[in-house]
Amino acid sequence: MGRGRLSLLCVAFCITPLLIMSGHAAETTEIERAAQSRMLVQDFAKTLKGELVKAMKSGGPAAAVSVCHAAAPEIAAAKSAATGWRVARTALKLRNPKNAPDDWERAALEAFLAKAEQGADLSKLEHYETVSQGGKRMFRYMKAIPVGKPCLICHGPAVKPELVQSIKEHYPDDKATGFKLGELRGAFTITQPLGRD
Repeated sequence: MGRGRLSLLCVAFCITPLLIMSGHAAETTEIERAAQSRMLVQDFAKTLKGELVKAMKSGGPAAAVSVCHAAAPEIAAAKSAATGWRVARTALKLRNPKNAPDDWERAALEAFLAKAEQGADLSKLEHYETVSQGGKRMFRYMKAIPVGKPCLICHGPAVKPELVQSIKEHYPDDKATGFKLGELRGAFTITQPLGRD
């Protein structure tokens, strides 16, 4: 190996650790974090949908309500544990009060509603940014969930009386019915901790 090439390698090996220690190493960008969050949301949605489809086939809509009540939080908890991020769902009209939005999430949901009223496609709406909360930096991501045809069975304007009873048993304070096809049901929400300010 020539002297010039050896010198270049030495410079590369010596400078790289210094750049990392001095904080000049490339930090993951917001676009990259959004892509990671998007993939996690797709995985979460696919897993939850699979559980609901199985329940619908085996026991109908009432079984799906029971599965959603138990499985959705378990799936979110498993994804959170696997990534170290907070993975959840939220909405303005809640079925499960544990999914209530914080101020940042509420603002994003209201922005989704405003954009939908202007004709935006809810299935494509997302919002993300890096924020400071309680002295800590966090990357926040939300992906809108539009009401699809299957959602109308449990969330539509004409939920069957026997299903209403099942919903009330699991969610006594339910406010998540009366939706129309294509309306905003809620959103997937992800928080990635980034460290202290």
